[in-house]
Amino acid sequence: MGADRRGNRQADLRRRLTDLGLDGILVTSAPNIRYLTGFTGSAGILVATTTHTTLITDFRYAEQAPTEAGDVADIMVESSNLWERLRRVLEPGPKRRLGIERNHLTVRDADRLSRMEAAEAVPTTDLVEDLRAVKDEGEVEAIRAAAELAQDALSELLPSIGPGQTELEIAARLELALRVRGSEWHPFETIVASGPRSALPHARASGRRVGVGEWLLIDFGARLSGYCSDLTRTILVGGRADQRQREIYGVVAAAHHAAIAGLTPGLSGREGDALARDVIEAAGFGEAFGHSLGHGLGLEVHEGPRLSRTAPEPLPAGAVVTVEPGIYLQGWGGVRLEDDIHLSATGAQRLSDCRTELLELH
Repeated sequence: MGADRRGNRQADLRRRLTDLGLDGILVTSAPNIRYLTGFTGSAGILVATTTHTTLITDFRYAEQAPTEAGDVADIMVESSNLWERLRRVLEPGPKRRLGIERNHLTVRDADRLSRMEAAEAVPTTDLVEDLRAVKDEGEVEAIRAAAELAQDALSELLPSIGPGQTELEIAARLELALRVRGSEWHPFETIVASGPRSALPHARASGRRVGVGEWLLIDFGARLSGYCSDLTRTILVGGRADQRQREIYGVVAAAHHAAIAGLTPGLSGREGDALARDVIEAAGFGEAFGHSLGHGLGLEVHEGPRLSRTAPEPLPAGAVVTVEPGIYLQGWGGVRLEDDIHLSATGAQRLSDCRTELLELH
């Protein structure tokens, strides 16, 4: 993962707190806690003030938390109630304006916080997520490694695919290949969809058997050092593609190429989306591309920034995003191609292999 950037991340967060007139922020999102401290446990509350950082966890992580966080946070292990410990942490001092993560704090926990006299809760949006959108060198390399692992697993799987196999069988072999190669877990539920079901952008693998001459859409990823990859390949099983299959696949491949060639920091998310959408619309399939072009990728498989028709914000230098144009025709099937791209200062850099040639397994 390269140099330890956790101290820098906390310093950046403190500057944002000062700009907003906040004394601190209560972080309850597990990915955000990991980003700031390295702690990976399932139970934790992080209080980051303008002067120091405190991580409260429970007895299950009494050894793990100090090992992972090191000296970037004060560790407090609570044997009973984390929120009661938080009250004891806050109450010795004066009342503080404490930011809360409006997208993550539950109503129940917000009620708990409201009863603490030492805290004035101030809703905030994406303070840590905005920092996470810009990846450092170590994060980029972790995503690249996760993409390479996923590609290797797919390469092992492809020769074994044939007509008559169920989507679930194919998904199971792919997930085994990912785990054997060291994937910490699957970033999302592996999608394996065949024939007409490939027109379902988020289809779950089913017991359907793959037919001769059908599309097989595989959307999958790996996780290394906490960082995700996200890839999609659409292949033809048991024969040669017909004219319509080749036409639609070619349009999606052209949109994929156009997006990667044109993406650069500073474009708005809307402009990035249009790079591929314009190609698909020009071919007459605009209504069949119903989702956005892509999303940010990192500790979570879906994070900022967005490449979408509804995203006017500029794409920051250093972001890692997916590029995943698709065409979906109900009753016929769908084609999607997805790769992971780093938006460096000099333009789009490929973290995955970006293979778009039509693969026919026969």
